[in-house]
Amino acid sequence: MIDEQNTALSQAEIERYARHIILGEIGGPGQQKLKRARVLVVGAGGLGAPVLQYLAASGVGTLGIIDDDRVSLSNLQRQIIHSSDLVGSAKVESAARAIAAINPHVIVETHETRIARENAADLVRRYDIIVDGSDNFDTRYLLADVCLKEKRPLISAALGRFDGSVTTLMPYAANPAGEANPSYRDLFPNPPPPGLLPACAEAGVLGVLPGVIGTLQATEVIKLITGIGEPLVGRLLLYDALTSRFEIIKYKARKRSDDAA
Repeated sequence: MIDEQNTALSQAEIERYARHIILGEIGGPGQQKLKRARVLVVGAGGLGAPVLQYLAASGVGTLGIIDDDRVSLSNLQRQIIHSSDLVGSAKVESAARAIAAINPHVIVETHETRIARENAADLVRRYDIIVDGSDNFDTRYLLADVCLKEKRPLISAALGRFDGSVTTLMPYAANPAGEANPSYRDLFPNPPPPGLLPACAEAGVLGVLPGVIGTLQATEVIKLITGIGEPLVGRLLLYDALTSRFEIIKYKARKRSDDAA
């Protein structure tokens, strides 16, 4: 997982991250962990935009971005990492330019491709933590299965029209009680039938909503890297923008037929 090799902070970085460093829970050692970390963000769209921006500003040392799409005018209502002058550009390149402007100390690795069964394992194993900013169930299930196999934490989220959800998946590990952490398939055993849920282009989405959910994803990443707080493992956080309400649903690993009695 995260490389423990010492990574000294420059004077400019110490000043940049001063508000982190004075936090007792993070401090200099925590900021160095952030600098050593490698995080892969799947999708540079609505969810990926705030994730990338806040992780870059927070000092995550290496950010990988996977996306094969190009910036369109209809993206700009919510995908705030992109700008009007870059409409038509590859999203990974647009996002990389924005990250460089936010924090020149961050290394960006772009993957202008669609994640698929043929490349998922190779991409996932290069990074410490994976963030799912995709917009379809095929990718969500694929990422969850590959991250389980490769033993990588996965921060998974989804958006509706006015609501969203986020959870942290570490099913390869056990909780403090020694019980197996639940997987994505424990939470959602089967994907919905094709066409049951309309896509964003058909249903619409409140422009600020991805910012709320994506920022929560970024928070989970920072917690995992630095070891602070309690990640959303076994907990699905739900947000309803219309009622300004947060709720948490707890879920557990299901009993499997191959589990020992």
